Amino acid sequence: MSKAYIMNGLTEKMTSPDQDFRFMALNDLMTLVKSEPTSLTGDEIVERKVLQHVLKLVQDKISEVKNQAVKCLGQLIKIVRETQMDYVVDSLIDFSGSQDEELRDIAGLALKTVTSELPQGGNLAAKACAKLTPKLLHQLQTTSTPPETLLETLSTLSILVTRFSAHLAALNLQVHPVQVITPLLEHPRPAVRKRTIVTLAQFLPSTPVPITVDLLRNVVMSSLSASTPVATQRTTVQLIAAIARFSPQVVNPSLSDLVPGILKGASQDDDELRESSLQALEALVLRCPAEITPFLSQIISVSVTLIKHDPNYAGDDEDEDTEMGDGDEEDDTELDDEYSDDEDTSYKIRRSATKVLSSVIGTRPELLGTLYKSVSPVLISRFGDREESVRLEIWATYVLLLAQTGVYGDQVKDADSSPVGGKRKREEEGEMDVEETPYTLLRSQVPSLAKALLKQLQSSKTSPATLQAGFSLLLVLLTILPGCLANQVTPVMGTTQPVLSQSPTTATSTLHVTVLSFLALFFATHSAPTFSASLPMVTPPLLKSVREKHPRVAAEAFRVFSALLAALKPVKVSDWTECVYNEAVYRLKANETDAEVRERAGEIIADLWVSAPDLVKKKDGQEWQALLRPGGRTEGPVNVVKRVATEAVVDDQWINACIDWVSNILKKSGRAAKLDAFVTLNTLISKYQAGIPANLAPHLIPQLGAYLTTADIALLSQALTTLTILLQYSPESSFPEVESALLQNIYPLAHSPLVSGACLDALLGFFGALVEADSQIASHVVPGLVASLNKTNKAEAVPGNVAKVVSRVVRSQKAVAAGMIVEFSRSLKPGSKAKESQVVLSLLVLGELGRFIDMTLQSDVFSVSISMFTADSEETRTAAAFAAGNIAIGNTHHFLPAIINLVQSNNEKRLLALHALKEVVSNCSIGQLENVADALWVPLFEHSENSEEATRNVAAACLGKLTTTNPSKYLPQLQARLRDPTPSVRATVVSAIRYTFADTARSYDELLAPFIVNFLSLVVDEDLTVRRLSLSALNAAARNKPHLIRDHLAALLPHLFAGTVVNQALIRLVQMGPWQHKVDDGLEARKTAYETMYTLLDTCLNKLDLHEFFGRVLAGLTDEADEIKVLCHMMLFRLSQVAPTALAQRLDEVTPDLERTMKGAVVTKDTVKQDLERTAELQRSALRAIAALSKINSPGVAPKFETYVETVRKSSWGQEFNDLVGKA
Repeated sequence: MSKAYIMNGLTEKMTSPDQDFRFMALNDLMTLVKSEPTSLTGDEIVERKVLQHVLKLVQDKISEVKNQAVKCLGQLIKIVRETQMDYVVDSLIDFSGSQDEELRDIAGLALKTVTSELPQGGNLAAKACAKLTPKLLHQLQTTSTPPETLLETLSTLSILVTRFSAHLAALNLQVHPVQVITPLLEHPRPAVRKRTIVTLAQFLPSTPVPITVDLLRNVVMSSLSASTPVATQRTTVQLIAAIARFSPQVVNPSLSDLVPGILKGASQDDDELRESSLQALEALVLRCPAEITPFLSQIISVSVTLIKHDPNYAGDDEDEDTEMGDGDEEDDTELDDEYSDDEDTSYKIRRSATKVLSSVIGTRPELLGTLYKSVSPVLISRFGDREESVRLEIWATYVLLLAQTGVYGDQVKDADSSPVGGKRKREEEGEMDVEETPYTLLRSQVPSLAKALLKQLQSSKTSPATLQAGFSLLLVLLTILPGCLANQVTPVMGTTQPVLSQSPTTATSTLHVTVLSFLALFFATHSAPTFSASLPMVTPPLLKSVREKHPRVAAEAFRVFSALLAALKPVKVSDWTECVYNEAVYRLKANETDAEVRERAGEIIADLWVSAPDLVKKKDGQEWQALLRPGGRTEGPVNVVKRVATEAVVDDQWINACIDWVSNILKKSGRAAKLDAFVTLNTLISKYQAGIPANLAPHLIPQLGAYLTTADIALLSQALTTLTILLQYSPESSFPEVESALLQNIYPLAHSPLVSGACLDALLGFFGALVEADSQIASHVVPGLVASLNKTNKAEAVPGNVAKVVSRVVRSQKAVAAGMIVEFSRSLKPGSKAKESQVVLSLLVLGELGRFIDMTLQSDVFSVSISMFTADSEETRTAAAFAAGNIAIGNTHHFLPAIINLVQSNNEKRLLALHALKEVVSNCSIGQLENVADALWVPLFEHSENSEEATRNVAAACLGKLTTTNPSKYLPQLQARLRDPTPSVRATVVSAIRYTFADTARSYDELLAPFIVNFLSLVVDEDLTVRRLSLSALNAAARNKPHLIRDHLAALLPHLFAGTVVNQALIRLVQMGPWQHKVDDGLEARKTAYETMYTLLDTCLNKLDLHEFFGRVLAGLTDEADEIKVLCHMMLFRLSQVAPTALAQRLDEVTPDLERTMKGAVVTKDTVKQDLERTAELQRSALRAIAALSKINSPGVAPKFETYVETVRKSSWGQEFNDLVGKA
């Protein structure tokens, strides 16, 4: 069947007198075009015919048919020829100018649909913009155009400029769109003026500067004077607000002229002008953060005044809040009845004033102290506003204030409690030692806050939405200030009781969960005597909630009782504990119980065993039968058993039963719950009171053999820990089983490259326990380890781990030490035919032994190690340095001078000698280091001037460690070398300081504080290497000692931000065969600067200017280095958590760079698999950032970002994006 035949059939149906036929013809056409876009484009005549019929149906009398025709045009416009597109656009333009109101409306809708559906890629969008824009602008210039058509035309232009701003900017128009649109600001219809304001503001980002300057000078500024008609002032202020939202850079230079006029407008006696002025101020605060700063105090003052604006309330301002809050319910009712006039719009002003304050709170964390003094009391006083929407807005603003305190207040407290300078300051101030921090100010206002808020929540007429908002505020308050409601227990309980007494519905279930969450936190953060008298009031409704069918309500109610039991511990048997127990057992037994409820019921059983043992011990184990039933889930019950075993008093019979149950879990296939099962098993074994049963080890040990592989390192670590505990608690029964069944399988683990960290520690612990269980085994274990290592491929073995195991064996059985030294020394003797791998292992083992054994009598071992510094194999040389350094630890007086001599006199062996010294410095005790520090200090510095970077780094690490042993002596010596003319010496100094920051102890912070700025000042050094190392030192200080640098960041941050700028002078081209490769010598320093910025977000947030900070993050998104882009994605993710309000205003700015990253690199014939993998990883990094940003976006604030998010949802990344958004 030909395409023309199909189309002819559809067009025939479109002319049918039956409206259903016409509708279905359009629907079939749209479906066909979507599934097969080429179905219409084969024959131009057929294409024209179809479009004519669809356009005819746009004029249909039936609304459903017209709307379907409009949708159909949205699909057709994507595939038709350019000539046909002209025909569609011309026809719709003609329709929009019709005298028929319905036709005008549907034509306007069609134009908006067509422009919304145009694909952003390809040439079609550019052609459509070129055809459509002039005609739309002509329509605006035509004086006879009806107002309704103007509105639709302006809306269509808004869509075009939002989606295709680049195409519109490239058009060569006779008159710029801004100049065409501006006269409509004086249109008599308010709706046209408001739509004009938005469209005009959307065009300004791409408008030439002379036109924007002319607009500001001749339209905006001239209309702000008091003599201007009020209507014009309203329009002007609304325009300023719109410009600030869409193109803040346009108004930034003129704020000093604009803001005073806006502030005057806010004080005029015109409600709409006041509201518009406040909305403009809100936009300026959010979008022009730096430039608005000088006016913040005036803006706060105006907002604080207008938040009280309520001309229909006759009370005195000073007493208004007290009377509104303290009047009885009847007075409130009468007041609401008296002032419910629909003409009263003053609430809009109060709401707008609240939003201004919210914008200041959300973007100005540095003003928290001031805000608590000037704004917080006013917000609290307005908690009882007559209008519910205003009331909720005020509460939401206070929640934001609390959230900002939670994010930034902790760092203020840490800084205040810093031992550097803080103690002296408090001593000088004497009784005036309590500094007014956000926390102290908030705590002082809690009584008035709680009184005002609880008053609103106690009314029987309070809506569920208001109750939800109120309890959410209380929940956040307790999160920020735990235990702060101790003096409000009675009203708190009295407020929660009526809510929980009502059965939850679909509409109120969220409220119930919020109230229960609040109570759980309340009980967890207040002492039992505080609320015990009120328990009879609240326990009945809580028990009712536990029995509810709604799973979230029941689960949260169990959590409340968990908090209550923990607070009241020990708990006597009472009616409510019996009820909780019975309900928990019932829920555990019932098959239909929700998973979350089952988990909470299990937790309450553990709570009862820990807090109310007298109750559960009388129940004959009913709860365990229900909890540990066969076939049930094991993850939750395992944790319950673990907690009971850890915190409660249990008998051996219960332990035996639980061990049998846990061991069955270990027999099952799959990994679920096995990690927790091992931890639980280890806890249970160590809790036996009468000793481990003789039959336990033979029963358990064979099961553990399956886990002694490197297939799952976490389970391997736990299995080794279990064996260690068995060997420690029951060596007689455990050792024979381990030796006969498992030991041969454990030997290969000692040299596996996968065994490290916690798993290696568990392995060392096992061998230590094994040797202690039977002293005779030591002489057999070491040969077994060596034999296993020798059988393995050298590339797959880690002899260093074997050496650690041998050392642990010798530590546990020192009687074999002499024999081990002799045995491993044989491979090092001159003339030995030992393989290189044997030599390396011997050196490593002797080094490990030398740490705790004085090998003075075996001095030849040390001498041989030194001689091997010149071995051909790098692995041997490294092992020799390790051995020499660690042997020196056993007797520093005897061995250390030889190593120091090599550092001073032997250029060939200097680097290895420094590595040996690093072993000494890293592994010596503090007492030993203090004795040898002076002998090491000078040699370490002597050769840094002309040394290679590798040598300097090792020397710097040693110097940093030595500095921490006697900072008062060595810090001044480091400072004295800061201005050394040789860059390598300065590099050594700053590297040494970086290593001192790695020590998180605060013992020498007071000595370090006076020097820290001098050390970090090298971030501006003329030498690139010194700058990079100094930035790295700043990063270490920010991570480990932020309290030392917070007060100096104002001076350091400009240099840090300068370090993130790409320096073109450091980029060079390197010829590699026929290709040229670009090398950026400044990349490492720039990367370090961005890493430091990321660290500062976590440790010094309250000292950062987030607006300037974001500017550098934005610049990093365009960096050519993928590592820097990833760091910036991580910072965007973090900023979305700590500064959502400020970041949400700038989402459109990050959109182009994120979009570019998500497109990926162009695949060419030279592209390899690794390039594709790197690109995919970079795209996932960007996707994580986009998902985080999408959660803070508010509709309408960032249209470009919103559009791109929808594009991502529809792309191949959509599923992964939705998964990321769902993880909250």
